[in-house]
Amino acid sequence: MPVSQRPTLDYERSLWQAGLQCVAGIDEAGRGAWAGPVVAGAAVLPDTAGIAEALAEVNDSKQLSARQREQLYVEITTQVAGWATGQASAAEIDTVGILPATRLAMQRAIAGLACQPQHLLIDHVRLPALLVAQQSITRGDSLVLSIAAASILAKVTRDRLMVAAEQTWPGYGFARHKGYGTPEHSRQLRMLGPCPIHRTSFQPVRGWQMALFPDVDGSGCD
Repeated sequence: MPVSQRPTLDYERSLWQAGLQCVAGIDEAGRGAWAGPVVAGAAVLPDTAGIAEALAEVNDSKQLSARQREQLYVEITTQVAGWATGQASAAEIDTVGILPATRLAMQRAIAGLACQPQHLLIDHVRLPALLVAQQSITRGDSLVLSIAAASILAKVTRDRLMVAAEQTWPGYGFARHKGYGTPEHSRQLRMLGPCPIHRTSFQPVRGWQMALFPDVDGSGCD
């Protein structure tokens, strides 16, 4: 698919034509970060004329600037038929692993929707615990408009959480790097050691925790 192509309503329209109205797009943000939760977004678009035009600027959140995402967050939450977010904490990630935690976040986002989804369009992941029709779509956030909208909901929500985390745990630069593995984050982690929102099952966080606290097993923070 050309990079310039925008997500479309092709998947949603085929399901609407089959009589399904509550079709939810699902995506996550933060799977690869060293700190903070993994956050999922769920977006249900209305089967109405003009919705594609109203959300014409919506794209995979990774292709947008922070300013664009914030602006589109407002548009999405105003225009969609339903939306919700869910999260799984760093402690949950350390306990169950990142993929199961991602599924938990997605299930929590879906549970927060006002309508009961009849079909799920999910970026790359499947949710076997949910007995609802679903499609796992590779690069779904670049192809499917509801998934792209969900990706923005997830990313903006997570970024706001990490900006707030800077106030609680200053010194790591969370407001700038949002918990991802940047050189700044690596330097501050070496200086300060892990804090309670670091994922101690992830390298290099686990390595630094073991270096600082050799008597603990690295499975979590107090």
